[in-house]
Amino acid sequence: MDYYEPMELSQRFWRAALVYVIAAAAWPAQAQTSEPAAPAESSVEAEDSDANAALNAELFYELLLGEMTTSAGDPGTGYNLILDAARRSGDAQLYRRATDIALQARSGESALAAARAWQQALPQSRDANRYLLRILVALNRIADSAAPLRQELASSPTRDKISTIRTLPLLYARASDKALAARVVRQALDGELNHPAVAPTAWTTIGRMYLAADDKARTLEAVSNAMAQDSRDDGAAMLALQLMEGGVIQAEPLLTRYLAGKPLPEVRMAYARLLINAQRLTDARAQVQAVTSEHPDQAQAWLIQATLQLQANQLDEAEAALQRFVELQDSLPAGEQHKHALTQAYLMQARIAEKRGNLAQAQAWLERIDDAAELLSVQSRRASLLARQGRLAEARALIRATPATGPDDERLKLQAEVQLLREVGQYQQAYELQAKVAALAPQDNDLVYDQAMLAEKAGRTEDMERLLRSIIARKPDHHHALNALGFSLADRGVRLQEAKALITKALELAPEDPFITDSLGWVEFRLGNRKEALSILERAFKTLQDAEIAAHLGEVLWSLGQRERALSIWREGLRIHKDNSTLQDTLKRLGARP
Repeated sequence: MDYYEPMELSQRFWRAALVYVIAAAAWPAQAQTSEPAAPAESSVEAEDSDANAALNAELFYELLLGEMTTSAGDPGTGYNLILDAARRSGDAQLYRRATDIALQARSGESALAAARAWQQALPQSRDANRYLLRILVALNRIADSAAPLRQELASSPTRDKISTIRTLPLLYARASDKALAARVVRQALDGELNHPAVAPTAWTTIGRMYLAADDKARTLEAVSNAMAQDSRDDGAAMLALQLMEGGVIQAEPLLTRYLAGKPLPEVRMAYARLLINAQRLTDARAQVQAVTSEHPDQAQAWLIQATLQLQANQLDEAEAALQRFVELQDSLPAGEQHKHALTQAYLMQARIAEKRGNLAQAQAWLERIDDAAELLSVQSRRASLLARQGRLAEARALIRATPATGPDDERLKLQAEVQLLREVGQYQQAYELQAKVAALAPQDNDLVYDQAMLAEKAGRTEDMERLLRSIIARKPDHHHALNALGFSLADRGVRLQEAKALITKALELAPEDPFITDSLGWVEFRLGNRKEALSILERAFKTLQDAEIAAHLGEVLWSLGQRERALSIWREGLRIHKDNSTLQDTLKRLGARP
């Protein structure tokens, strides 16, 4: 087989070679059908015909030899032969072939030389210009790519131009100098920014280029300009979301302007996830409910809606949303993804039944689950049911008996046992076990943070403070640790100015986080600024209806003599979570009966 490999030529270039042979054979025939000429002229014509035939035979041989040497493993010689044939014939296919050979041989400079020769020979060729543009970018010669980029945009009809503009961030993704790439694209698109059909896409692309260069200010400006041209632009909305993920809160008004129209459900859901991460659960519920209303066939939206409603203790509403989710899942083909989706629904149904105190029904939901991947989750819920019946030892044994396939599973089992002890108020044991979990990964700030919170619950405030300060030393912008330390100081009424500074810094890092806002309100109350505390806590409770925030807000109202309103807030807190320890302690301490 090796003997024949050099002859395995591209069919396209066999055809290209044959074109020259056919043309050479045709020219004498054409000459015979032309008007009779003077003898002297006929002699000259015959000589030219012979020369053309010889030239084309030579080109055919050169093409054949170029392809053979390339196939035989000598792309350099093949490239030179075919590029020479391209220059002598002016044929676009030969220029393309020479460029492709160089690219396949990973010879960027040779590919660039061929593409430039192609463009010089055929300056109106869009293919030649596109090859040149892509090769320059691939070689990281970003400044040199400006001219072919402008030419590509100038030669494109509007529909093609929009598609080209959208692909530019991907084209320049590997540029080492992202800021330079952003400037080149911005300048190239300057002439498109007043075109009504093209401008929104152009501004969005400029924004993506600036975002890649980590220039958030210019990205925000580009998004604003895109939205000014078309507030319904999906690409600009997604870019606004990315800015929000990066902490640019100024992008939110731009996004809400888009959401006021007819947004993509994916954009609403992405925004809802951002709101959930920021603990703005009321706003998140509104966005998810808009999706289920506008697009009732979006199954995942129903599941997230149920999760949020369950968290808000809206049990009937959560159950209805889960039923709709299961109906949509039943119309899908069976498989692992379908099984996993139903597992999530059944786990939530069990949680709803447990919250209603119907432990038998909760157990029945768990028994419907047949998903090995979720075995630990199922066993953890079963253990929780046992613990609620006073069978804590059995519950812990159930978790420990769950099979583990590796170190990660063993850690998850320990964490499940910690959560079980937390649920039944065994804080000292939970703290000790969490210390073992954290020891497995002492640099994992989340594990150490959980250990600190359990230390506080166990009354070990010195340990809590030590652990939180260790996190802050490793990660000064860990807003949860800053907030937790500040709140603990405020709640104990010690070092209140330090507490306020810690909480203020946390809020700068996570603006509008309702729990951190609650902490700020609480420290203001401890400092004696009751009216300021009231305003802050009302804002926190509006963002998130949480039992602990209700406890703090109610106490401030109570201290201001607004007793009926305080009782109303506490009743709402009890509806959300009647067993919340902070709320129960507040009511007992103040002697209030909501």
